[in-house]
Amino acid sequence: MPRRRGPFAWLGHIGWLGRSILGCAALVLLLIAWAALDRAFAPRQNTSQSHFDVLIVLGDPVDPDGNPSPTEQARVAEAVRQYERGVAPHIIFTGGPAHNRFIEAQVMAQTAMSQGIPASDILEDRLALDTIENACNSLRIMRSHGWDSAEVITSPNHLPRSAMIFRGLPLKWRMDPAPPLGQEPATLTFAINALEILKTVHYLVWSRQTEPCRL
Repeated sequence: MPRRRGPFAWLGHIGWLGRSILGCAALVLLLIAWAALDRAFAPRQNTSQSHFDVLIVLGDPVDPDGNPSPTEQARVAEAVRQYERGVAPHIIFTGGPAHNRFIEAQVMAQTAMSQGIPASDILEDRLALDTIENACNSLRIMRSHGWDSAEVITSPNHLPRSAMIFRGLPLKWRMDPAPPLGQEPATLTFAINALEILKTVHYLVWSRQTEPCRL
């Protein structure tokens, strides 16, 4: 009677290169699943308070002409709304020249001032080059002013990874998603979300170990 073959018997007929490729593909899928789950269950706040010492607005690349990108405009608009509602009396704009020569924090601050936010209530972190540095540099600014609570404003697709980073910092915080100012094409939304998942994988397996906050 012939011996029954298991469902994975075909693996014995492929070479080591094929098995290596399959193993790498499986590892990638596992990492993506890990990142997607962590994003889904990332906390959105660690406090129930509704008023904070400061709003933190995370940066996004400025366009090649030095104008605020649509994403930056949406984040600034949300910060202006929250400031005018009295959620916090100060705003930190954080972001350096990460993608071109223009400083994200400076462009966002100028946009906020054009919408009526007093310069005296605005602080800028012009050095941060990624989200971890956004968080760590903002915390340093807060400590220099004796502040310990913040509402963090960023885009909905960027919010889960930002929350993972802020949950490790010694402060009281709440995430606030800044809705897009207009309808985004579905293909663009898909691409941005896919990129954010890959960035989350990088954060989980590399940058959270190699880029600790040095306060």
